[in-house]
Amino acid sequence: MMPTEASRTDGALAKLARFCYRRRRLVLLTWIVGVIAVAFVGFGYGAAPDNDFSGGDSDSAKAQALIEKHFPERQGDTLTLAIKAERGIDDPAVRQKIEKVIADLAASPITGPVTSPYQDEDLVTKDRRIARTTIPLTDKDVKKTEVKPLVAMVKEASGDGVTVGLGGNAAEKAETPPQGPAEGVGVLTAAVILFIAFGSLVAMGLPIVTALLALLGGVALVKLVGHVVPAPDFTLIFAAMVGLGVGIDYALFIVTRYKDSLQEGDDPEAATVKAIATAGHAVLFAGTTVVIALLGLVVMGQRLMTGVAVATSATVLVTMIAAVTLLPAFLGFTGYKINSLCLPRRISRRREADGVPARARRTLAERWAGVVQRKPLIAAVLAGGLLLVMSAPTLSMRLSQPDASVQPHDRSSYISYEILSEGFGPGYSAPLIFATEVGSKGADLSNVIEAVRKTEGVAYATPSQVSKDGQAAMFMAFPKTGYQDEATTNLVHELRDDVLPQASGGEGVYVGGPNAATIDFADEAGSRLPLMIAVVIVMSLVLLVALVRSVTIALQAAVMNLLSIGAAYGVLVAVVQWGWLGSAFGFPTEMPVTTWVPMMMMPVLFGLSMDYEVFLISRVREEYERTGDTRRAVTLGLARTAKVITAAAAIMVAVFTTSLLGPDLAVKQGGLGMAVAVLIDATIVRMVLVPAVMELCGKANWWMPGRRVPKATAASPAGVGEEARV
Repeated sequence: MMPTEASRTDGALAKLARFCYRRRRLVLLTWIVGVIAVAFVGFGYGAAPDNDFSGGDSDSAKAQALIEKHFPERQGDTLTLAIKAERGIDDPAVRQKIEKVIADLAASPITGPVTSPYQDEDLVTKDRRIARTTIPLTDKDVKKTEVKPLVAMVKEASGDGVTVGLGGNAAEKAETPPQGPAEGVGVLTAAVILFIAFGSLVAMGLPIVTALLALLGGVALVKLVGHVVPAPDFTLIFAAMVGLGVGIDYALFIVTRYKDSLQEGDDPEAATVKAIATAGHAVLFAGTTVVIALLGLVVMGQRLMTGVAVATSATVLVTMIAAVTLLPAFLGFTGYKINSLCLPRRISRRREADGVPARARRTLAERWAGVVQRKPLIAAVLAGGLLLVMSAPTLSMRLSQPDASVQPHDRSSYISYEILSEGFGPGYSAPLIFATEVGSKGADLSNVIEAVRKTEGVAYATPSQVSKDGQAAMFMAFPKTGYQDEATTNLVHELRDDVLPQASGGEGVYVGGPNAATIDFADEAGSRLPLMIAVVIVMSLVLLVALVRSVTIALQAAVMNLLSIGAAYGVLVAVVQWGWLGSAFGFPTEMPVTTWVPMMMMPVLFGLSMDYEVFLISRVREEYERTGDTRRAVTLGLARTAKVITAAAAIMVAVFTTSLLGPDLAVKQGGLGMAVAVLIDATIVRMVLVPAVMELCGKANWWMPGRRVPKATAASPAGVGEEARV
């Protein structure tokens, strides 16, 4: 049974709220000192990001392990200089420019010896219009600031019929601009939404300040957690985006309940206690659901995704703690001044002037709930059908990692890719590296190389190279298609499944390289995604059943959340992969969905959807226990939460959408997908599906094994519900 009003105000949360309210100066000082200390240690001594998604038992991981063990000279990162000359590279003026660029690159303290294309004919196309060369980097962990001057120098060298571009992973990172003001724009937009929702600058400021202080501590904690659980570089952006959204939302729900209690006649301390004991209780359940959903990523078996899950969970955990400790302290300082600096209430005054108190009027949400409840079956079928149609593109989702081919076309890395694709084929930037253990330096892989060379889709293959210790050999093959092409993925599977097993000496030869590693990561993610979804659903259902004491409502929530997430996946595929309005959202070209994006979207969105479910159903349950009438409970619950859920969803959409202002294509995809999902959840699901399905289920909504549903008592005009055990 859910806690009663009396038990809530006497429970552990109520005691915590009273302590934080009465000792507000101590609580605030503790938070400020703690956050400063964690920020100093985290940002000063935090772990560096780890972007190596390889590993495990895949073919690419085995190939990489052999290369690292037996070919240490190939461990350093490299840059690729691509040259295109309309008059040919042998033109005297062109040659002078090219040689100067190569000399400047070779003179850098972070580069090794550079082979000029004038010294190696294999580096030049037959028409001698396009050339390339590889620039080794002396440090495996070279900094962006060290590579950026090289990228700028190469870009400045283009002109007079000569185009040059610098490619490679280090070059891509170096010319990718910082995230910029995206989070700042999100905070500003959230402030505007809060001001409209509350009509008060003071009430607006409390969720913002609480969320920002918690976010600072959470992000610094993420840096420290990286020492124990490594995470990739996008983790900070993602954790900040999620932490900011949930931090503001959680504080919003509590402040709203506080204001309601003041309007009901409670003094500030009693209102604070009631807000934390009710809305704070829902916040803890909702936040715990998000954390558990995120930790569902652990079942993916990918160490870096585990790092993302742990880091983002830590950020959400800090925002939860801030909502039930720091916010009560702030409420103690504001007291009755929560409504200070208000907007003029013209509408309320006009209604009262007409002789009708504003509260006596039915709200828009109440009227809307009545419309849906009069035709619940039609509403449920139409809403469910729309979500299924929106989910349909998900069936064609392809997963990959962004490379130079999908970057903005003014970047040097894309220019390099374009030149190399024209001169040496699109597969030049997607090489496959074959590695195997051998018995001697004279090991013969000619049969394997020939079988690979004859495979449809392979442009050419290099001779084999034996390691200095004579224990391993490797060679490279270049596909005819590019990194993002589905044909390249099919080629890798064909080589592994058919070509190598049938070739003499092909047993024990592993296909690796960045391209193959991306394919393996996508395949592993796709195969484990259903398991993760199942784990997240089961764990979330257990929590929701514990909160609302209803199996029916928990199952409804799971199905509706899956529908909204599926629709978000579908929209993401249509925009990113199919290119529908892609340029309007900042995607330079059609591309597969980044592998980690659907993995991260699923638990985050399932958790956030459960947030709204918890806040809505908690209020519906309260009304049902008071009236015993499901229809009336849904109407009142929707009416009393519609404004706050709409504001919370608008804030989430604003925060997630601001990721589109940043340069990271993968983060943009995640932000777009989550913004769409939250929008769908707050509109189609909460405003249509929930009231329609609950109307259809009636008293069955409250079914729980071993319990009877509450019944309205005849003695109470309010219809106070009673529950009796079976």
